[in-house]
Amino acid sequence: MMNFLYLLGLFLAVPSSLHAASSLRFLAIGDWGGVPNAPFYTAREVAVAKEMGLTAASLGADFILSLGDNFYYSGVNDVYDKRFQETFESVFQAPSLRKLPWYVVAGNHDHSGNVSAQIAYTKISKRWHFPKYYYRLRFKVPGSNATVAILMIDTVTICGNSDDFQNEQPLQPRDVNMARSQLSWLRKQMASSQDDYLLVAGHYPVWSVGKHGPTACLVKQLQPLLLKYKATAYLCGHDHNLQYLQDKTGMGHILSGAGNFMDDNKQHFHQVPSGYLRFFYGHPSSQGGFAYIEVDGKKMSITFIEGSGKSLYKTSLPRRKHL
Repeated sequence: MMNFLYLLGLFLAVPSSLHAASSLRFLAIGDWGGVPNAPFYTAREVAVAKEMGLTAASLGADFILSLGDNFYYSGVNDVYDKRFQETFESVFQAPSLRKLPWYVVAGNHDHSGNVSAQIAYTKISKRWHFPKYYYRLRFKVPGSNATVAILMIDTVTICGNSDDFQNEQPLQPRDVNMARSQLSWLRKQMASSQDDYLLVAGHYPVWSVGKHGPTACLVKQLQPLLLKYKATAYLCGHDHNLQYLQDKTGMGHILSGAGNFMDDNKQHFHQVPSGYLRFFYGHPSSQGGFAYIEVDGKKMSITFIEGSGKSLYKTSLPRRKHL
């Protein structure tokens, strides 16, 4: 297969300066968090970081969404933990990535450590943005009157932590009041959104055919909100592969958990409604991958890119019709 960037360059054939003025572009990557022993990164993480840099330089990017499990296997100890440098700063070092803000949520492995330290690191790093456990982002789409809202949520606070070596489903939140408060905040944010694209981003998936499968807690508590308030898409990680699912209403589920490990297990295929799964990639020998998302005045395009630069799958979702 020819190099993805070459093919896409031929397809676009638009000067970057013109292209940059007509869309909002970002990369979504989860489960990239290296390993807890030297050199504190994996070959796959390095390959993904390199391709993210090439993609950002070639196609343009405004920011990066980090979808949790930022540091394996037990998060960080404090704000001065060397993992910030060894697993993050020194790996995602391409010039095109260094200038981009990273908007971060926590995953289950982060919650096994000190999430408050990851939040505090916001004040140390120029590109690490993790102001609270959950928060709202809002952007204007260049060259149009459209807006994009991204609600960054902490699915571990909502559902509880999960143990990858025992019951892989989160069983209950550690603090029920915190879970309720976040869901209340989310409901209000979604209900009041008049944005043309409404995205929610967390760590656990709602739907997944992979090893962890659908998150029962989110199917029960988040999915009804996504449907009621007509979200454009939900972005997540957790399962170590790339998946795109779309429900009967047309809402997308973008699973991008291939930043560090790869797993082609589809053991929960029959726990996902028939017809939802549109794309799955988890080849164990591959170099991982990420999602590249471009939003213009008419649609949101999603492209899954492998660590070698190949385009694996592309689809799009329409601008919301105002309620």
